[in-house]
Amino acid sequence: KIAAESNNRIRIQIFPSMQLGGAPPQLYDQARDGVVDIVWTLPGNTPGRFPRIEAFELPFVSHAKAAVNVQAVQTLFERRMREEYADSHIICAWGHDGGLVHARREVRRQEDMAGLKLRFPTRQAGEALRALGAAPIGMPVPQIPEALSQGVIDGAVVPWEVVPSIRLHEALRFHTEIPGSPTLYIATFVLAMNKAKYEGLPADLKAVLDANSGMAAARMAARPWDEQGPVVEEMVRRRGNQVIELSAEETARWRVTTAPVITNWIAAMRERNIDGGALLEEARALVAQFAA
Repeated sequence: KIAAESNNRIRIQIFPSMQLGGAPPQLYDQARDGVVDIVWTLPGNTPGRFPRIEAFELPFVSHAKAAVNVQAVQTLFERRMREEYADSHIICAWGHDGGLVHARREVRRQEDMAGLKLRFPTRQAGEALRALGAAPIGMPVPQIPEALSQGVIDGAVVPWEVVPSIRLHEALRFHTEIPGSPTLYIATFVLAMNKAKYEGLPADLKAVLDANSGMAAARMAARPWDEQGPVVEEMVRRRGNQVIELSAEETARWRVTTAPVITNWIAAMRERNIDGGALLEEARALVAQFAA
């Protein structure tokens, strides 16, 4: 789309799976330093560095649909978060749909989480899993298959869309969905561009990039999560794996159990002179607004 609108004056070449070197926690700095031009990365790769966006990653704050989350995240990013990324040019920010618990054994109740070594994507997801009794282990998505094969982890929390790319449905038979909204957790993302590279573009090419940034880009980012989720779930069911839906009563219980994660986060934000309570209230209001 950008190539067409710029008459091929902007051409984007994608290098997946860290082909340009480095590790996932280094991605943002690679864009900042000009090692690469643009990165897609999780702020959660560097815990505590970008604290405000964590409001959406807290347990039972965000929506089960990415279409809702991307609008809420992008809106609050423009209002409250851009200053944290002043050393880069952020094209857009967004969040995926609700994640699931994928494990070697059935997870129907909080007690079933006890001792499960589960991969987590962000600090807040890890704290939620810990509160539920699991043993959270942080790692990027590409490391999950090897960690499972070596017994380092017993499962992982990821959304449906991620499952086929790492063949998670072949390694694990049980998949627990958290019904309704808000959902247990999401991860957030930013598309960050080298600032000098952006500022060096001619005005007409900046206009092309700007027209495909912000909310327009965030909404585009939502589509694969929401469109592929049901497709992957159906594929997993056809394979004979067991998809478990947490009961409403158990979901409410998980919400109570993980509430201290939110309290602790607000306290940690206060120590950094950030009003986490107000930020969280605004995040929840935006999720409700875009879900309506």
